[in-house]
Amino acid sequence: MVGCSRDAHNENNAPALMAETPKALRVALVEDDPRIQQLISAEVTDEGHDCICFGSAEDFLLSAGSERFDLVLLDLMLPGMDGLACLKQLQLKAAEGPTTRVVIVTALNDADKRQEALSNGAEAYVIKPDLFEQLPQLLRTPPLP
Repeated sequence: MVGCSRDAHNENNAPALMAETPKALRVALVEDDPRIQQLISAEVTDEGHDCICFGSAEDFLLSAGSERFDLVLLDLMLPGMDGLACLKQLQLKAAEGPTTRVVIVTALNDADKRQEALSNGAEAYVIKPDLFEQLPQLLRTPPLP
């Protein structure tokens, strides 16, 4: 696990008018490029959410067994286990508990990979240059029950 987590702000002392502010999400970012990790993590935390970074699918899956994430931003091209294999592992674990929202974030604009990811439970398939435009909406989408 790479140390790019920042604590979410505690809004307990906020005025009553702020009561409609959505709960901060716990976001897992599975990305092997430290520069991209830093950019995405900064954007997630700027949106008011907690971002925990992982440099490999294997590291993420080890942690996912004991930690609960509201959203996973998952790169396709990773060293070792790739993002699609990781997504399939998450779907196997989903049979044991609640499903985690997974968004594939990739530089690969490939219709076959997109279809495979979506058919294996990904909520969306986002090309990295488009992520920063789409991220606020992805973070506003309500968590699954």
